[in-house]
Amino acid sequence: MNLKDKIYSATWLTVGFIIALMLPIAILTWTEKNPFWISLVAILLPLGFYSCFMTLSKWSGKMIWWGFIFIFFSAFQIVLSYLFGNSVIATDMFLNLLTTNPGEAGELLGNIYPSVIAVVVIYIPLLGVATMHLKRKIQVSDLLRRRLFRLGATSLGLGVVLLVSFCAGDIRRVLRDEVFPINVSYNLGLAISESNKVANFDESSEGFTYNAYREVKPKSKEVYVLVIGEAARACNWQLYGYERATNPRLSKQKNLSVFYNVLTQSNTTHKSVPMMLSSIHTSEHKELYRRSGIPALFNEVGFSTYFISNQSPQGAMIDNLAHDAKYVMYMDSPRLDMQLVDAMRKALEQDRSEKILFILHTYGSHFSYYQRYPRSFAEFTPDEDVAISKSNMELIRNSYDNSILYTDHVLSEIISTLEGLENTSCAMFYCADHGEDLMDEEDERFLHASPTVTYYQLHVASLAWFSERYKQEHPDKVEASLSNAHAPATTFSVFHTMADMASIRSNYVDKTASLLNPDFDFEAERYYLSDHNKAVILDKNIGINAMQRDIFLKHGIEL
Repeated sequence: MNLKDKIYSATWLTVGFIIALMLPIAILTWTEKNPFWISLVAILLPLGFYSCFMTLSKWSGKMIWWGFIFIFFSAFQIVLSYLFGNSVIATDMFLNLLTTNPGEAGELLGNIYPSVIAVVVIYIPLLGVATMHLKRKIQVSDLLRRRLFRLGATSLGLGVVLLVSFCAGDIRRVLRDEVFPINVSYNLGLAISESNKVANFDESSEGFTYNAYREVKPKSKEVYVLVIGEAARACNWQLYGYERATNPRLSKQKNLSVFYNVLTQSNTTHKSVPMMLSSIHTSEHKELYRRSGIPALFNEVGFSTYFISNQSPQGAMIDNLAHDAKYVMYMDSPRLDMQLVDAMRKALEQDRSEKILFILHTYGSHFSYYQRYPRSFAEFTPDEDVAISKSNMELIRNSYDNSILYTDHVLSEIISTLEGLENTSCAMFYCADHGEDLMDEEDERFLHASPTVTYYQLHVASLAWFSERYKQEHPDKVEASLSNAHAPATTFSVFHTMADMASIRSNYVDKTASLLNPDFDFEAERYYLSDHNKAVILDKNIGINAMQRDIFLKHGIEL
């Protein structure tokens, strides 16, 4: 049979469709390293389902278009397998589709083009041929449909028997987490549910108040700055022992407290930043949609509040919490982080308030790193905007380190601005939302937001700076920040540290979670928010293997 005959053959189209849908399952079978029986179930159930699905109509072209959602899942999965090396499409991946701006998406897709080309070559021709079959009214023979149904029913039946026999007591988890596309469908449903909660935030949080008050009466004008970093992993900061001089200015800065043992609660921006801005504990995720955030807390005690972001509005929880600020600003292109400093300086010139809070949401070290800094900060070269591959990692790593160097400059300029304010008590707190993989280990993981996490995604840079006047007025807080340098914290501490920094109290403020508190709770267990929004103890339930534990210990972190 020549190529033309195959194109016009309903048999070839049907079989080709099933093979194309089984391709990501074959990849997952190889990457997930599940026990044999679970792997077999994960193959037999979808093979049986897809086979039976294709027998529902004699019009093969119609069935392929009805199965478009499975094509979408398969294409998405292949791209993510290329990017992360393992794991199924997570809930957070679907939410990222909704909260990532087109510019970020374009930067990423342009650098993972091999996988994009692969899915285009595999799936677009299927849809094209299916359309042609519909127009020509090409049908599947009754004989093929009967054989395909018998194959599907047998595969499904055997899969169910193995599932019940070898996965007893764990059937729900196996189906939810290991069987494609059941797992992806579950994750999509959870993503839709979360999106609805975000959309209804104004209603669900209506009437919430912190009943906040000040513990001490301020003796002078106050300015506090929270800087939210982006994808800034601690191990590439000179302050954390990195061999490159990525923090030439901060390393010489006086009145700086560096926190060496802070881990993120989530490796995704759309979950990590809202939890940083909120008082909720990791185990209280449902409460996120019932409470206001840091801007509202500071509003209650009379602060003039600013939320200035270098990331475009995304319709996510970040925006819901940010919009409580009295002044909300989003920067325009090219979105270099010094624009945030310029906006803050302008506000300081115009705002005569005695109490001011700035929250600066940076672009930081978000991929593509080459786009995050001016060319004058290209200290580590060669650096180029290149495709993601092991062969390009020197250029990519140089670009990443240059982005950290630029962050060093931005933070130093914020400090310089605050130092220049006369008769003002000032303090700044910086914390990154999550870290980043840079193909550091043999599994060649890259970026963040993968369903299974690594040291490089969890360990984040965090530090505080205090003006001389603040040190005079709050010596106990500054001293505590130094004694808490190695405190085992998570980004849960961000809200409570900022509240404590300004001596704000509320029933929702946990002083023992503040890095400025001498009574910081060193014994508290650290939690991570899983893809299904369950709080799991680090590292008991998040899949950190022996190699990863060794990397944590190498960097002085015990889990």
